[in-house]
Amino acid sequence: MNEQLGTTNLFLGIMAAVSVLQALLLIGSGVAIYLVYRRVTTLVATVEANHVAPAMARVTAILDDVKHVSATVKGETVRVNVRARTSRLIGLLRGARVAIETMLGSTPA
Repeated sequence: MNEQLGTTNLFLGIMAAVSVLQALLLIGSGVAIYLVYRRVTTLVATVEANHVAPAMARVTAILDDVKHVSATVKGETVRVNVRARTSRLIGLLRGARVAIETMLGSTPA
């Protein structure tokens, strides 16, 4: 019976040693992952400050210019469309004025 207890104790000792090694490996992996996380976070913050923020400022300026140009073009387009649609009416009114002035005998100005 003592031999069986000796074998059981040996297996239990081996399992305890392996458990300790697993715990140390798990703790080491956790520390390594935290260090990598901290480095990546620092790198992302640096990249954002040095590259993304200036690029976003330039993109915002470009979009503001595009908005201004679009508003100007839209205003010009509206002006041209109104002028094109009202030019016939204005021509008709001018012609009527000239016809009335001619019939009344006065000269157009």
